[in-house]
Amino acid sequence: MKNFWRNIHLYLSLAAGIVIMIVCFTGATLVFEKELQMYIYPERYTVAPGEKRVSIDDAATALQKNVKGISVTSAKVYSDPTRSLELSYSEEKKEKGNRDGQKKREDKKSSEKEGGKKGEGKKPEAGKGGGGGSQAFVNPYTGEVISLYTHRNSFFFTMFSLHRWLLAGDVGKLIVGISTSIFLFILITGIILWWPKTKAKLKQHLTLKWAGWKRINHDLHVVIGFYTAIFLFAFAFTGLAWSFEWFNNGIYWITGTENKRPEPPISVAASTAPMGIDQILEIAQHQVPNAVFYTVNKPKDSTAAYAVTVMPIDPVHEKASDQYFFDQYTGKLLGTALYKDRNLGQRVRGIFYPIHVGSIGGTAGRIIAFLACIAGVTFPITGTILWINRLSKEKKKKNKKAAKKQSSIDVPLIGKKEITVS
Repeated sequence: MKNFWRNIHLYLSLAAGIVIMIVCFTGATLVFEKELQMYIYPERYTVAPGEKRVSIDDAATALQKNVKGISVTSAKVYSDPTRSLELSYSEEKKEKGNRDGQKKREDKKSSEKEGGKKGEGKKPEAGKGGGGGSQAFVNPYTGEVISLYTHRNSFFFTMFSLHRWLLAGDVGKLIVGISTSIFLFILITGIILWWPKTKAKLKQHLTLKWAGWKRINHDLHVVIGFYTAIFLFAFAFTGLAWSFEWFNNGIYWITGTENKRPEPPISVAASTAPMGIDQILEIAQHQVPNAVFYTVNKPKDSTAAYAVTVMPIDPVHEKASDQYFFDQYTGKLLGTALYKDRNLGQRVRGIFYPIHVGSIGGTAGRIIAFLACIAGVTFPITGTILWINRLSKEKKKKNKKAAKKQSSIDVPLIGKKEITVS
C-alpha cells in the first residue's frame, strides 16, 4: 500500500513539479510586494507633512494637463499625514473610424452573448485588459507629482502574471489551476507516506539531522514538508478560486448564498454642476471620521454616484473595506455596502485572499507564507534527488543479489564423484 501512495506522490510530482516551483517562487516574491515597494521607493510613498493640503481636484486637473490623454478616475487619501496622495488614471479611449467602431460593436455583442444579457458579460481579469493600473503619486501639500507608476510595466506584475497564468493567458491559467490541484494531492500523499507511527519516529520527522548530504536532502524534504504542508495546502486551496469559476461558484453553493451585490444607487439629475472630489471626501470623512484611507471613485457618467471605499482603523482583514455612495450633485448619502452586511458566501470568499498571501496572520503570517513558498520551490528538487537515490539503492541491491546468486551457482561440488554415461 505504501508503494501505491509513493508512486502517486512521485508521478504527480514529476507531472507538475516545474509549474509548482514557478508558482511557489513567484508567490514568495509577491508576499511582501507592498513592503518591498515602499522600501525600494520610499520617496514615492512618504512626504514631509506641511501646514495645508492642496485641493485634490486641482492636483487632478494639473496632472491631466501635464500627462496628455488621461482621465483621473479615483483619489486615495491616507489619514497618515506622511503618506502621499495617490491619483489613479486611465487613458482616454477614442473611437477611430468605422473599423474601430465595428470592433467595439462586435466586442459588445460577444460580451452580451457570453453573459446571457446586457451587462452580464465576463469581467476582464486583472492584468489582461480592462484596467490600466496607472497611478500618480502626488505631494498632498505642494501638488508636485512625485512619480508616475504603471503596475503593468513593473517587475511585480511580471511575477503576478507568471504566478497566475504563466504569461500564457487562459491556457496558462488552466495549467496553473490543474497543477495547483495536483499539488494538493501531492501534499496529502506526502503526509500519508511520512506520517510517523511512533513518538520516536515523530521526533525524527521534526528534527533536521546534519549527517551527510543524503540525510540532509532527506530531512529537507520530509522535515520541512511536515512543518509547511498545512500552510501550503491552505495557500494552494484558496488559490483555486482564481483558477476555476466552478470552484468560486462552489463557495456560494456550499454556503447557500448568491454571488450578487445590489446595484449601486444613481444620482438624481440636477441643473447644478457635479461636486468635486474634495467636497465628497469631506462628507465621507464626516460620515466615517477614523479610517486608514479613503478612496474616492469618480462617477463614470452623469447619473452615477460617487463611490467611496473606506478602510476602517481595525479591519477584520485587508479586504474588509466598506463602501459609501454619495449623490454627485448634492453629496447626499444614497446607500452603503458594508463588510458586515455581506452574506456568508461573500465573507468566506473575501477571506480567501488574506489566507492566500498570509496577511490574515499579520506580519507573522506573511513571514510564514514566504518561508512556506520558498520550501515549496525546493520540494520538487529534493524529491527528485530522493527518487534518484532510491533508484540507485535498489539497483545496487539487485546487483548484489544477482552477484550472490551467481556465486552460489559457481561453487564446485565437493566430495561427489563425477558420473560418466557411456
